[in-house]
Amino acid sequence: MKVRLISAIVALAIFIPILLTGGWIFDIAVCILAVLALKEFIDIKETKKKIPDFMKFVSYLLIVLIVLFNLSNNENVFAVDYKVVSALILGCLLPVIVYHDRKFYSINDAFYLIGGIFFLGTSFSLFTLLRNAGLTFVIYLLLITIITDTYAYITGMLIGRHKLLPEVSPKKTWEGSIGGTVMGTLVGVCYYVTVIDPSVSMVGIILTTVFLSILGQFGDLVFSSIKRYFGKKDFSQIMPGHGGILDRLDSIIFVVLGFMFFMNLL
Repeated sequence: MKVRLISAIVALAIFIPILLTGGWIFDIAVCILAVLALKEFIDIKETKKKIPDFMKFVSYLLIVLIVLFNLSNNENVFAVDYKVVSALILGCLLPVIVYHDRKFYSINDAFYLIGGIFFLGTSFSLFTLLRNAGLTFVIYLLLITIITDTYAYITGMLIGRHKLLPEVSPKKTWEGSIGGTVMGTLVGVCYYVTVIDPSVSMVGIILTTVFLSILGQFGDLVFSSIKRYFGKKDFSQIMPGHGGILDRLDSIIFVVLGFMFFMNLL
């Protein structure tokens, strides 16, 4: 517990000033996180099959391009550059023919990389887009995620009896999920109405926040299922006591993706 607490304090001491500062410092930090997250995504696959070093280099280069593409976007809308998408597809698929050995690099490996790069690249690109749109939106999403996770744990520990999805995450319960959603929604809605937009539709913001709170929990379960498939407890040990980047950001990744449906509606 001591190691876990120290690790959390160090991470917050680094993250909070970068988040508050924003600008190119935040963009570079997000880009680094994206590369580290992709590395974890590749590393966990390598527990079953090695990915060629050259393809790992190409993958890191492609995710950087995806994350950095949207930095000049001032319209708060995520735009898809088909040149980047084409580079992603061709960069991962053509080497299947070049290597010509499925034991070394196969079509399954290629699509694993394409999916991982596009999924993580899009998610982390949206982090920068939201921060450029305003710090308040980022705090709103972080509050939903943190409060939901915290109270899901507390509620589950105190009154949790019915398992939510034991095959994927044995400790999660329905009681914990409901408790986390209620508190995450309450805190998220209060913050949005108080800080961001007091005139927002209460029905709209409540439904949006409930959806994002539940979606964050699904994100946690999705990444847990990936770890369980590969027989790993954590994606890495970059944060002692907490695991890896994907272990800590699993919920917020899905919350950020989900918020893009509502960003221009609220």
